[in-house]
Amino acid sequence: MSLFSLIFGNKPKTATIAKERLQLIIAHERSGQNSKPDFLPALQRELVAVISKYVSVNPDDIKVSLEKQGNFEVLEVNIVLPEPGITR
Repeated sequence: MSLFSLIFGNKPKTATIAKERLQLIIAHERSGQNSKPDFLPALQRELVAVISKYVSVNPDDIKVSLEKQGNFEVLEVNIVLPEPGITR
């Protein structure tokens, strides 16, 4: 072991890191996760909180869904805004 590696440590090679990331992506793709991701309820709560700062909305009027379309996952957010002049 050289003095240089003792001082600065051994950095992992870029190719090794890329290979590990690719393996994770492939494993995720192969798992075919059809279940609802865990982050959607939290995302919906946060969207309600942020949108409520600017517009009075009912939390039930904000819907968040994740769909698989071919090789892509599509995050869809539907927000029903109140009519202008109507307050809740």
